[in-house]
Amino acid sequence: MEAKLQSVVQRLQERFPLQVEEFRGEAHVFVQAEHLLHLLEFLKTQEGFEMLSTVTAVDYWPQQQPRFHVIYQLLSLQHNLRLQVRVPVNATEPVLPTITSIYANASWREREVWDMFGIRFQGHPDLRRILMPQDWQGHPLRKDYPLGYEEPQFTFNFEEINQRKPYAKE
Repeated sequence: MEAKLQSVVQRLQERFPLQVEEFRGEAHVFVQAEHLLHLLEFLKTQEGFEMLSTVTAVDYWPQQQPRFHVIYQLLSLQHNLRLQVRVPVNATEPVLPTITSIYANASWREREVWDMFGIRFQGHPDLRRILMPQDWQGHPLRKDYPLGYEEPQFTFNFEEINQRKPYAKE
């Protein structure tokens, strides 16, 4: 890990209860939801991580505790540093506080995580679907979401598939 990033991580460890992993020179900081807002506010105002580049999630289903990790990718342009903040979220109540008061661009990214994974962001100013239609049931990037499936058609199975395929009526 780069020396500048190492010093940032050390200051974080002094102030917040967290775990740190390093992978290929990148720091991954694991923090509980109750410390998320204070940690991100500190990173933005004190450590110069002025840009939120990504908010996404990972589903570890069938694992339930935690089922999800919400991932925040932060960038410090002035120090040329990247930092990943990961927050574990349980399956029973997938809720995190919104970070839109710290990073305004989190609004659309949190809506996407809500739409695709079903993780709510408490206090979000406009939490509604952004990619799927409003009446869509479920969250398509969850690993337990039912898959639509159509068998690929080849020369050896053409007749079998052709019999089941719906065609427009004339």
